[in-house]
Amino acid sequence: MWRLLRTRLTSVISRRRLEHELDRELAFHLDMLTEQHVRAGMAPGEARRLALREFGRPDAVKEDVRESWLSRTVETFGQDARYGLRTLRRSPGFALVVILTMALGIGANTAIFSVVNGVLLQPLPYDHADRLLVLRQHRPLAEAELPFSFQELEEYRQVDALEGIAEFHEMWFILLGGAEPSRVATGVVSSNFFDVLGVSPLHGRAFEPSDERHDAPAVLLLSHRYWTHEFDSDPAIVGRLFEMNDRPHRVVGVLPPVPQYPSDVDVYMPASACPFRSETVASLDRTGRMMQAVARMRPGVIVADVRTGLTNVAGRMMAAHPEAYPEDLGFAVTATPLQEDVTRSFRTMLLVLLGTAGFVLLIVCASVANLTLARLAQRDRELSVRAALGASRRRLLRQLLTESTILALLGGLAGLAVAAAGLDLLVAFAGGFTSRAAEVHIDGFVLLYTLVISTATGIVFGSAPALTRFKEDRHQRRHTSHAAQGARGALIVTQVAVSFMLLVGAGLTLRTLLELQQVDPGFRTDNIMTARVDLNFTRYESPASRAPFWERLEGRLREIPGVTSVGGAGTFPLNDRGPFNEFIHIEGHDNLTVRPRADLRLVTPGYFETLGQPLVSGRPFAAADREGAPYVVIINRAMAQHYWPGEDVIGKRISGDGKAWSTVVGMVADARQQLNRTPGDEIYVPMFQGGQLSSNWLVRSERDPDALAADIRAAVRSLDAEQPVDAFRTLAAVRVASLESPRLTAILLGLFAGLALVITAAGLAGVVAFSVSQRTQEFGVRMALGADRRALFALVVRQGLWLVVIGLSIGTAGALVMARTMTALLFGVEPTDALTFLSVALVLMAVAAAACLIPARRAAAVDPMVALRAGT
Repeated sequence: MWRLLRTRLTSVISRRRLEHELDRELAFHLDMLTEQHVRAGMAPGEARRLALREFGRPDAVKEDVRESWLSRTVETFGQDARYGLRTLRRSPGFALVVILTMALGIGANTAIFSVVNGVLLQPLPYDHADRLLVLRQHRPLAEAELPFSFQELEEYRQVDALEGIAEFHEMWFILLGGAEPSRVATGVVSSNFFDVLGVSPLHGRAFEPSDERHDAPAVLLLSHRYWTHEFDSDPAIVGRLFEMNDRPHRVVGVLPPVPQYPSDVDVYMPASACPFRSETVASLDRTGRMMQAVARMRPGVIVADVRTGLTNVAGRMMAAHPEAYPEDLGFAVTATPLQEDVTRSFRTMLLVLLGTAGFVLLIVCASVANLTLARLAQRDRELSVRAALGASRRRLLRQLLTESTILALLGGLAGLAVAAAGLDLLVAFAGGFTSRAAEVHIDGFVLLYTLVISTATGIVFGSAPALTRFKEDRHQRRHTSHAAQGARGALIVTQVAVSFMLLVGAGLTLRTLLELQQVDPGFRTDNIMTARVDLNFTRYESPASRAPFWERLEGRLREIPGVTSVGGAGTFPLNDRGPFNEFIHIEGHDNLTVRPRADLRLVTPGYFETLGQPLVSGRPFAAADREGAPYVVIINRAMAQHYWPGEDVIGKRISGDGKAWSTVVGMVADARQQLNRTPGDEIYVPMFQGGQLSSNWLVRSERDPDALAADIRAAVRSLDAEQPVDAFRTLAAVRVASLESPRLTAILLGLFAGLALVITAAGLAGVVAFSVSQRTQEFGVRMALGADRRALFALVVRQGLWLVVIGLSIGTAGALVMARTMTALLFGVEPTDALTFLSVALVLMAVAAAACLIPARRAAAVDPMVALRAGT
């Protein structure tokens, strides 16, 4: 095989030498045969003539030998390509339409595939990323995920199938020493974290085991994003000192631009430098769960081995410490490949988009195939002449496939430009789901994909028309014409069916977006500025020192000119930072089979007034609800109806630990914390009664947001000059941002569906117009026999719409199946929503009718005499 391949490649590279050798070999064989006849007694001239008759004409023999050379194939392809380019140059309109259509279809597929490639197919940029696992603990009966404690991680490290386990938890701290105080998201990790991940610093060094000693100097690693944004990518940052948690911290390294797992943070510190993680009690408390875990498998180990080992360890822990693993909640541990975990929230959406782009490409193929069929009919005389001159069907088919492939490759090049233009939109879309969005780009693999689908598309749309043209004997023109017309109709039906499916998908996501925009969140978003303030715990160590700061800050914010109300909270609705969800005890409900849970929200007395969340019964929080006062809470209507339907909830009691009880003093209306989620059970706790370190403030005012933000910052700094305040956003902008994902989904699917609709309408118009041109004589005869022009107009429109009706029937079945796969993306609308299906069908029918109008008018305007003379 290799010898044959080498010979054929040599025929391309050394064509002249091989031709010379072939001439010498042929001459040698002729001379030998001539000499043989001479020895037999023939005259030399007669012997030469006989040798030529026996051996064959040298030119014919040489042609047969050349057929086995790759150079002959290359030469033939070159001839076909040159002829195809000349032919296309004579039909620039056809070529331009095909190239543009192909560019749209291939560009859409290339853009989506570049995201699939960057997010799903490419391995994570970690060393041996296929051996990385994410570990998780669960309470299956409570449907809750359980973080890890230090003690649990130590036991899981005994699993032989694992090479190492690294811990991670995220906290925020205040960093001093920069241009101004800043709040930094901090990843607290074990010293082996980056070794387990397989990441080496871009500058400096990673953490070392010595960094985890309790007496070790505090060190930091900067993320690439934070280093770039805050320090202008200055490599001299390594070695610089900053103050954090009342200690100097030295920067020892900067990470490369790789996806951060499990979350994006600004800086990393060893566990020993975290004031909370380094406490002895934290390392000894089995139920002090605060960490996530990532592990690396040993070489040659499979995930099933790791899962078995983890399950065995979990069983031993449950037997040895039953108090830490209640049977009524269940307990399990799982291991998931990191590659799969980082895209779990995006995989379904990405596959939907890829399928949508594939449908668009199918419509493009059908449309271009129709155009090619029509053009083929116009070239019938040319092809017949070439066949009469000796061209075989195989050669003619190869010529047509070469032309279609050239068009597809040109369309692919234009499609790359389309993909590059739309890539930023897709990257922004992917960024809302995965940290790998930054890896999305057009690389060599994407270029290869574009080349493959361009070539395949050229073969597909070129084969169908060509095979239709040549499957019958070329003398049976009538049968061939009918076959081509049937193929054109089938292609239109396919386009309509697929377009209907895409339009239904786009319609459902658009309905979802409209439903979300119309949702009443249960509060007002107008004229509210939000800001985040996080106290430095080294300055405000005790709860007794924090509540007074919040009270003073509330007073300063109320003094800002134009401010009408102020409220503080741990978080607020539509924010990306969720509340604490905790198990609770409800007095009088001890017989519940499932332990109750509720979201806990810390708020100030002015929170409900500022947010515009109505108080239904009881009283709001008061200034007297502070530390030392009786514990009180306010619940939402959903929780009241859940546990006390039809009862007065004022005076009911709730506890977190079953010992300290809080009295319900009020009930507020439900507020949607996320627009696509129904309100759950919520408990509001007075913020001044606890030791909250982090808070978000809502300030209602009609002033300019920028001026108001400056005054809020000044109010905070007037209380503490080293206190950072950030995350300034209007609540209206927060609501808009919360709809970004469904909005982008609707836009992308809408673009694909609109593209499909335009291509389908153009294809239908082309097919009907071609049919009209082929039936000109028929229409002339009909009109000569008395047919009404309006009847001809209706006939043409009816024939075009009949194809659409068939396509809609097929597309409805496909759309019902497709819509059910989109259930997770929908809100407020059923996958089988009749209004969406009917609206899309009417739109398609209207567009199809409009596409048929021009050719129908042309048919009705046929001059009978001209048509009859043209047919003679």
